[in-house]
Amino acid sequence: MLLLNHSNFKLECGTDEAGRGCLAGPVTAAAVILPTVFENSILNDSKQLSEKKRAFLKPIIELEALTFGVAHVFQEDIDKINILNASILAMHKAVNNLKITPEFIIVDGNRFKPLNTIPFETIIKGDGKYLSIAAASILAKTYRDAYMDSIHEEYPMYNWKQNKGYPTAEHREAIKKYGITKYHRRSFRLLPEQLKLNF
Repeated sequence: MLLLNHSNFKLECGTDEAGRGCLAGPVTAAAVILPTVFENSILNDSKQLSEKKRAFLKPIIELEALTFGVAHVFQEDIDKINILNASILAMHKAVNNLKITPEFIIVDGNRFKPLNTIPFETIIKGDGKYLSIAAASILAKTYRDAYMDSIHEEYPMYNWKQNKGYPTAEHREAIKKYGITKYHRRSFRLLPEQLKLNF
């Protein structure tokens, strides 16, 4: 059973990101403030749920949350500032997109940077412990998946509709065969035998 609150603050915001381990596309974050009375028996860490359940939960979260924000940080910025900084930047942007300023932020994982003097706490595997982080994980995942589906049409040979930019064997093979696109992260080891890509 996931818990509603970690702190004693009423306006507690959960934040999480999706796409950190991908070879292509953005890292996407969401931030969610749930009402003090909120229940949902299906809601869980997005990785534990099927695509169908995530799609079912997305409009419920958007409707029932006091406020939510979603933000992408794209591959060009990931290459400039690295994926960890890009993940934190995406979470900052998502929190800044909220219509209500949170009094406290709970973050999935173990790394975060202070934002606008709002107190925060990082929670390892927080998406499986707190409803607001689980809700944020679902929004981050569904918004990012929708973006990857939209660019799939441009480069169908990488099958982003299926792999969403993650380093599957099929995706790596396509990179080997066709090279990389403008959506690929150039700073990542795209193939096992490449420690660094030379351009």
